[in-house]
Amino acid sequence: MNENSMSIPHLIMSASTVVQLVMLILVLGSLLSWVVIFQRSFALNRAKKAYDEFEETFWSGVDLNDLYRDIPADDARQGAERIFQCGFREFHRLVAKTREADTVLEAVQRSMRVAWSREEDRLNQHLVFLATVASVSPYIGLFGTVWGIMGSFQSLSMAQQATLTTVAPWIAEALIATAMGLFTAIPAVIFYNRLSNSAGRLLGKYEDFAEEFYAILHRNLQGRDTTSS
Repeated sequence: MNENSMSIPHLIMSASTVVQLVMLILVLGSLLSWVVIFQRSFALNRAKKAYDEFEETFWSGVDLNDLYRDIPADDARQGAERIFQCGFREFHRLVAKTREADTVLEAVQRSMRVAWSREEDRLNQHLVFLATVASVSPYIGLFGTVWGIMGSFQSLSMAQQATLTTVAPWIAEALIATAMGLFTAIPAVIFYNRLSNSAGRLLGKYEDFAEEFYAILHRNLQGRDTTSS
């Protein structure tokens, strides 16, 4: 048994078909996980930046009617801007039809809740895949490990003399399968928790904005009713 025969590339190439299939699945899972990690990281960073910019504009004292008109009607924005767009559109639609403040506010709140729910789906997009990879990869690697151990026992049963040379390749490919399972799962776990936490914090900010915007509309309706009376 020479040194090259125990190198990792050689062991992978000479591994049994089942273990090679396990390794292929884990490599594909790892590559797709990193694609999701980078894509969601960039998306969340853009969403955070967009929220900060819109919040600064919203609280700068700009007239809300002007802010709403600056958003084209056929332009579906994202984040807090989308929540504002949906809520203010519903407010404008109903305030001219009814003088019942509760009816208007309930419709506005319902519209913003739907918009928030859509933002939740958007921010958590593909994170389920990361969670699946994180939970399944160790077991896939373990299957490859078990298969390699089974192969080592079979080779021992057929060998007249038990030597390290007989079982070493099987044990090595089993350990490689285990390592690849962990290599795939660990980054998926880390970034799933990190991205989920970032999405949760951003959704919390959206919810706070919706509550504050709701309070502003509530005060405007109260002021209108007071002026009318």
